[in-house]
Amino acid sequence: MNSWIFLVFSWCLTQEHTLFFRTKTSGSRTYLQVVENRWEDGRSRQRVVATLGRLDQLQQSGQLDALLLSGARLAESVLVLTDHAQGRLPAYTSRRIGPGLVFQRLWQQTGCQHVIRQLLKGRRHEFPVERAIFLTVLHRLFDPGSDRAADKWKDDYQIEGCESLQLHHLYRAMAWLGEELLRTEQGGKTPFAPRCTKDLIEERLFAHRRDLFTELQLVFFDTTSIYFEGQGGETIGRHGHSKDHRPDLKQMIVGVVLDGQGRPICCELWPGNTADVSTLIPVVDRLRQRFAVGKVCIVADRGMISRETIEELEKPGRGWLYILGARMRAQKEVREEVLARAGRYRMVHPQRDQSDAPSPLDVKEVWVDDRRYIVCRNQDEARKDAADRQAIVASLRAKLQSGEKGLIGNKGYRRYLRSTGPDHFQVDEAKLAEEARYDGKWVLRTNTELDAAEVALQYKRLWMVEAYIRSCKSLLQTRPIYHQCDETIRGHVFCSFLAIVLRQELEARLARRGEEWEWADVIQDLDRLQMAEVGQDGKRFLLRSEVQGTCGVVFQAAGVAVPPTVQRVASPPQNQEPNPSATPPL
Repeated sequence: MNSWIFLVFSWCLTQEHTLFFRTKTSGSRTYLQVVENRWEDGRSRQRVVATLGRLDQLQQSGQLDALLLSGARLAESVLVLTDHAQGRLPAYTSRRIGPGLVFQRLWQQTGCQHVIRQLLKGRRHEFPVERAIFLTVLHRLFDPGSDRAADKWKDDYQIEGCESLQLHHLYRAMAWLGEELLRTEQGGKTPFAPRCTKDLIEERLFAHRRDLFTELQLVFFDTTSIYFEGQGGETIGRHGHSKDHRPDLKQMIVGVVLDGQGRPICCELWPGNTADVSTLIPVVDRLRQRFAVGKVCIVADRGMISRETIEELEKPGRGWLYILGARMRAQKEVREEVLARAGRYRMVHPQRDQSDAPSPLDVKEVWVDDRRYIVCRNQDEARKDAADRQAIVASLRAKLQSGEKGLIGNKGYRRYLRSTGPDHFQVDEAKLAEEARYDGKWVLRTNTELDAAEVALQYKRLWMVEAYIRSCKSLLQTRPIYHQCDETIRGHVFCSFLAIVLRQELEARLARRGEEWEWADVIQDLDRLQMAEVGQDGKRFLLRSEVQGTCGVVFQAAGVAVPPTVQRVASPPQNQEPNPSATPPL
């Protein structure tokens, strides 16, 4: 029977028709049929070529397995996969291919590759600088660490053009990114740092994607500090207010600018003693000079606001719109007039009825002379703030009654105490009442004509920048930084910026397809995709592992074809020996 069935299959394969198995039930029995599918007269027609017998008898006798094995001898790919699964093939190499394939396409389509190569024209390097930068950026996305770690990491990955790179090449590429431009090209620099190669890359990337920014109306800006384990370069490492609570270490300030859709525009790198309140105006002026943007609205956190800053923003020669967070407790006008004004709140978002619904939000507009403020309130946060304060005060009262004074030095307790004599304290009821005024609230200062609700919603989007900062400092592990020179430090941090450009591009493409995935899952699934080189009967084949989880969707979003499961490759030099341990199970 096997020979007859095999002849039927062979004949059908020569007819260029599609064959498939089909089961047909008759009464209590199920039969296995071979069906031919052909296209006739503009429509698909099917014909039963043969009925092989009862399915249960074929399975029990082993005839079905024998049939498939006999046909598989003519299918080279199937044999390779079978032998590989049974451990009968010598293995030569194994590489992870997902990261390089997907992000190489995004590297090209965002303009990063083109811009960097254009800037490198005319410079004589004995190694591919653009490839060294791409390797460093890719390493930040998948296995954050030092440049030394990136040099070792690449050995397990298939990354086009990176095979010959060595550690010193990565160092030199970082130095090129952070290299100061000529004196004639320093126009528009901030008072805190010179213009560097990375500035040219940002400007040309913006020009490359100019059509995406034609409606640029909002610009979000925030800063963070990144500390150094070493000396922090010649000038960029300085002691300052540490947001990492490490005042013992030198640090640098990183400012991040995003557009209204969360696309990175640029990053600013300054010495660690640069105060936040002094950075906004230079950034505003540089935006206009560097990117030729017209009328935009700056959105920034309360750390940027001061009377002098607002006066500068409103000068006739500048005239920028702004939405700035106000310091409720520190600013007298806000504390005593804005928050004290009566008036009804207007609901923007109601109380949540689902976990993925927007947070509740109420707004109220307050004018003090010609100054416009928006008071925002989240009632969920108000209840949480009140409950947290009550828990602290209850614990504090218990400590005071028992005579324990050890926790009085704690900042969380001290803010609610007042002294009644040497080593005598009691709960400050007036302070409790004052703190209750701030529960769940924040105040914004703006000179826009936007509706109060829109002002509040746009300010909440500033959290995109804060999420970017967290990505740079945790997911991408920009810190700690061990470089010793200013230019390599700037290049090291700038690679995190380029990594975010690629990440944002991929996330935006997934969102347009209606896909929402955890970034950690995306990275993990891409990292699992491998390609192993094996040998069979003197031939070489590449075997791809199974596409798992989000991997297939990510390849589609990036516009990259998943490599075939089995590929025939040219044979290598005769003296190359297989490495039995090179190929893990796929």
